[in-house]
Amino acid sequence: MDLLLDAICVVDAEGRFVYVSAASERIFGYTPAELIGTQMIDLVYPDDRDATLATAREVMTGQRKNHFENRYVRKDGQIVHIMWSANWSADEQLRVAVAHDITERKHDEAMQAAVYAISEAAYGAEDLGSLLGQIHQIVAALLPVSLFCVALKDQHQGTLSFPYHSDRHTPGCALASPSARAISAEIIGSGRAVLLTPDSTPEGPTSLPTLDRQSLNWLGVPLLSQHATFGALVIQNRDSIAGYSLKNKELLQFVSTQIATAIQRIQMQSRLQFMSHYDQLTGLPNRTLLYERMDRALLRARREQDLIALLYLDLDKFKQVNDSYGHGTGDLLLQAVADRLRQCVRASDTVSRIGGDEFVVLLEKVDQTGHALAVAEKIRTVLNQAFQLGKHSLMMIPSIGIAVYPEHGEDHKALLEVADKAMYFAKKSGGNRIELAGRAG
Repeated sequence: MDLLLDAICVVDAEGRFVYVSAASERIFGYTPAELIGTQMIDLVYPDDRDATLATAREVMTGQRKNHFENRYVRKDGQIVHIMWSANWSADEQLRVAVAHDITERKHDEAMQAAVYAISEAAYGAEDLGSLLGQIHQIVAALLPVSLFCVALKDQHQGTLSFPYHSDRHTPGCALASPSARAISAEIIGSGRAVLLTPDSTPEGPTSLPTLDRQSLNWLGVPLLSQHATFGALVIQNRDSIAGYSLKNKELLQFVSTQIATAIQRIQMQSRLQFMSHYDQLTGLPNRTLLYERMDRALLRARREQDLIALLYLDLDKFKQVNDSYGHGTGDLLLQAVADRLRQCVRASDTVSRIGGDEFVVLLEKVDQTGHALAVAEKIRTVLNQAFQLGKHSLMMIPSIGIAVYPEHGEDHKALLEVADKAMYFAKKSGGNRIELAGRAG
């Protein structure tokens, strides 16, 4: 029996080892002499103990068990996957079992399953937060995880952000710990993985802060694009007796390739979504998004019998700014106007740029027409203040037309046309004024 690759284990009715073959040292890390007399259940991975004890009780009733799988913790702290075949000897009152090490097979299966799961998550996730939440669950199925965070580097500004952070020990806290931040920065800066355990020497990092060696159980890998490291995935294990290993590092590095691809795909989708719905110069909603929000607002207004107001705004003599100071200054002016418009309305309202120097403000849940007139006057007053753009101090005055649902139109097209005509009348009347549809000649 000592020549067999599988370990033969004999356990008494109280769960103590009374015999183990020589293969136990290769599989569990303990010599037969170290195991005899110890409790079998003490070696079982904590999460698998209940199922193991239930199966042992079934075996002791005479049921033969083949291909039962569980996890054990080796002497060196690593996790080993075991497939058991066990039988009960009623005469001897002993359980006789054969332990077959299936760690390599489980490792390969886990990697393959993770790759498929990440691919599915990448195509099914609606946004980056949703994707990273699913990846957290996938990684947690591979490795013990009490802290999970993803750091991303802004390629233009060089700053780090943490779009996802989860820590069982501080639930609800969205801020990455100083240690997680330092390890993430080290990984992104060096482009190398980090493995920190109480019994190992850090691999490469030299700028990490001094940490309590007994609490060290960190594993982090870089997220790579074709040209550079753009992020890091960092995990910590504080809930399990098993420490991270080089094998764990290899596994996480393997799946990090798929994770990086998935993250970049979602980021690209987000950029395309932004470009299709927002003005690239000012960051305001464009005409397409304005129409969508107007249609939703009209549905709510019909259902709840609310008023909606539309402010159509044009900058008087904006062309002269471009002609006199150049298009660069004109762009800066449009951005400054957008910032001031945002400050004049509620978060629930929409400020959009629909082209050139034309802006539209959608006011929802308006109590009365006077509310729209008050907002328009606030906008006119704010825009009448000088814009300091570099060495130029520029004055820019608006013409504003107002249309109100349902008085001036039933759909977004009608409301825009009426508000546009009112704005044109304000401009023809000298500019720097507000005209309400129906009052505008």
